[in-house]
Amino acid sequence: MPLKPDKTWSLFLDRDGVINKRPEYECVKSVEDFQFIDGVKESIEWFSGIFGNIFIVTNQQGIHKKLMTSDDLQKIHDFMFSEIKNANGRIDKIYYCPALPEENSFYRKPMPGMALKAKKEFPKINFRKSIMIGDTLNDMKFGKNLKMKTVYISVNKKEISENYKLIDYAFPALIDFKNYLADFYES
Repeated sequence: MPLKPDKTWSLFLDRDGVINKRPEYECVKSVEDFQFIDGVKESIEWFSGIFGNIFIVTNQQGIHKKLMTSDDLQKIHDFMFSEIKNANGRIDKIYYCPALPEENSFYRKPMPGMALKAKKEFPKINFRKSIMIGDTLNDMKFGKNLKMKTVYISVNKKEISENYKLIDYAFPALIDFKNYLADFYES
């Protein structure tokens, strides 16, 4: 059965590696470092007409490592939000966690804290009618922990096949998933 979300569904997106190019160095520290991946703005514009809610959930340990400040991250997110809005897209809220992995923060993916915070602020969220899109296995675990459908952005066929229990769908880029869904709406 094809996946055909509607306005009762929520979309959760990781940021680095899904929306913007993952830098070769540690993290995106400034607006100048932030580069949209081709097709992302177009995809989010299309998703905005389909999904009831669209959220970004992102681990941002660069803050804890003092590579950037919360204000730096806010500037990056303001820029990203503005560019998406100018492309007729929508992001309802951005959630982030600055904690390091070893802190075992409830809000750091794969733990469910950011999604539960979103549910508290947007009570109509139904995790069984939600999709998590990410480019790491922690993103997939995050989605599965909440019973979401998961979409893995990767071209690593070996990793995809070895982790099939975590991954419902896999595509090379966000635009490819958007095109996959769009085919069901056009047919």
